[in-house]
Amino acid sequence: MPLLAVRLDRGTAVPLGVQLADAVRARVTDGRLHPGDRLPSSRALAADLGVARSVVEQAWAQLVAEGWLEGRHGQGTFVAAGRSQASPAPARSPAAAAGTPEPVRLDTGTPWIDPRHQALWRRAWRDVAAATPPRGYDDPRGLPELRAELASRLARTRGLAVDPDEVRVTTGTTDGLRHLLGALAPGPVGVEDPGYRAAVATVEAAGRRVVDLPPGAAGADLRGLAAAYVTPAHQHPLGATMTGASRLALLGAAGDAGAVVVEDDYDSEFRYDVAPIPALASLDRERVAYLGTASKSVSPSLRLGWLVPPAALGAAVDERRERTHDAAPWPVQRAYLSLLREGYVDRVVRSARRTYAARAARVVDALGEHLDGPVAGMYAAVPLPAALARRAQQAARRVGFDVPLLDDYCRSRALSGLVLGFGGCTDAELDRALAAVATALRG
Repeated sequence: MPLLAVRLDRGTAVPLGVQLADAVRARVTDGRLHPGDRLPSSRALAADLGVARSVVEQAWAQLVAEGWLEGRHGQGTFVAAGRSQASPAPARSPAAAAGTPEPVRLDTGTPWIDPRHQALWRRAWRDVAAATPPRGYDDPRGLPELRAELASRLARTRGLAVDPDEVRVTTGTTDGLRHLLGALAPGPVGVEDPGYRAAVATVEAAGRRVVDLPPGAAGADLRGLAAAYVTPAHQHPLGATMTGASRLALLGAAGDAGAVVVEDDYDSEFRYDVAPIPALASLDRERVAYLGTASKSVSPSLRLGWLVPPAALGAAVDERRERTHDAAPWPVQRAYLSLLREGYVDRVVRSARRTYAARAARVVDALGEHLDGPVAGMYAAVPLPAALARRAQQAARRVGFDVPLLDDYCRSRALSGLVLGFGGCTDAELDRALAAVATALRG
């Protein structure tokens, strides 16, 4: 009688550890394994399956990181008692209420985190537990040590030379945008169309009107606007990189209009198709406000980001945060400081960049004839006729995947297609989703 009835296919390119993780995950989601069930030890299961022990350890580490399994000291590995932590979806969604597994959402914002670096992650939180928290409200700008680390990292990775006192730690990109909006002069804000939906919602929640701009604000007249929000390193969601000429033209238009350019540099760390391009803010520190995030490299649930405002707006941002006690949580800042110092962030970024490059190649192999330009970062925009896009989306849903439509990101522009993310999934899951989409497109 086998310890765990799993069949591994040595004739496929999918790694054995990924196959094992997929098989166990499927057994948890379909109810064959229940919360609290004890799993075989890595040594025993490796012997039973005829694989190296490291194959099982890799699979167990991946499933623990995703929240499907949990290790109990001195007892072994068990199916986690609470499985909802593995998915950001509500615990009682219609699919869950009907007894069907939640679809895997292939979106633009869910990153892949290499489970091999979990030891450094756990060490960072032990550092937090051992550290002494501040007695009262901390500096709303953020921990001085963290701001120094972030300033050093921005200079090293983004060509942005700033003083630590210019950096403000936030609870994410939209939080930084919200504080910036409170310091801007009155007026509407331009946002790329298609563009980042959370940015649109943040601008509207601040009581400002949104003006649709073309991607990269190419040729846009910014007169009358308080600011223009753009994603120059990797236009969200179309994926283009803003050219040098377009960057200069945008800064010129902003200068003529007296507007601030808000640069969301959300996933510039994951370019593998071109050499890293310096941040737009490096060209004009007085005109550009820079937004960065840990969501794409470490975890969206960490809720941590940073803002480098133009000098003229810094005091207004600080005064508003001081008055409202609006600061990023000290434990999260302290943990991220440890993750930076111990090299965790650099390691997960390098691992993810390699993984995304390999997955991008799979996307190109499956959907290349439908792509418009190179694939970069953790997702691909696939332009398609509207009816064909919906057919492909439905095909993906039938096999357990939720792929957003391109027109979901549009407001006034009429574009259609898919926006297929490949961060929040395994290689095997990506292959299944791509096979379903490709089949629908051929059909």
